[in-house]
Amino acid sequence: MGEFADKAAGAANEAIGKVKRAVGDAMDRPDIKAEGDAQEAKGDLQGAKGDVKGAINKL
Repeated sequence: MGEFADKAAGAANEAIGKVKRAVGDAMDRPDIKAEGDAQEAKGDLQGAKGDVKGAINKL
């Protein structure tokens, strides 16, 4: 994926992760909350990957 695709996928995963975490809290479901935390972390990493690609492209 390119820089912007990675950033977009990261933002989407972060948003979905936040929703899952909120649902897990509301339903008292630690398994869903953990899924949300993991997905949000994945989104953070994807966004960072996009940032690195952008920095490399500027060199």
